[in-house]
Amino acid sequence: MNSFKHTALLLSAMAVIFAACNRTTPNEQKNSTRVIKGLYSYGPEIHSFTDCDEGREFWVADSAKTLELAYSKFNFEKPYEPVYIEAECHVIKSDSLMVSADFDSTLVVTKLIRITKEIPDGPCNQ
Repeated sequence: MNSFKHTALLLSAMAVIFAACNRTTPNEQKNSTRVIKGLYSYGPEIHSFTDCDEGREFWVADSAKTLELAYSKFNFEKPYEPVYIEAECHVIKSDSLMVSADFDSTLVVTKLIRITKEIPDGPCNQ
């Protein structure tokens, strides 16, 4: 029984060390920031982004609080009208308890670079 306690204690200590070594630092998080380009749609229930090059859809979280504001300034008559955006963001796994669970990943927008009603020629305009 005594060796069982020692083994359990050793495994617990190894698990704590392993978890501590795998933590991401703020510098590593900054390195994962990227610039995205694609179509953004906003409405009462859905905040989504479609990457035009890959065709992947993401839930959008606006941590900068500028994306939703800029979208609302277009004064669309109907929600969910797509606009072209370029923004700095990082990708996280979507929360399984929220609406965003319908999407594999969430884009956390940290800086809005460009937003326009005019969708440029190329893969976004097909």
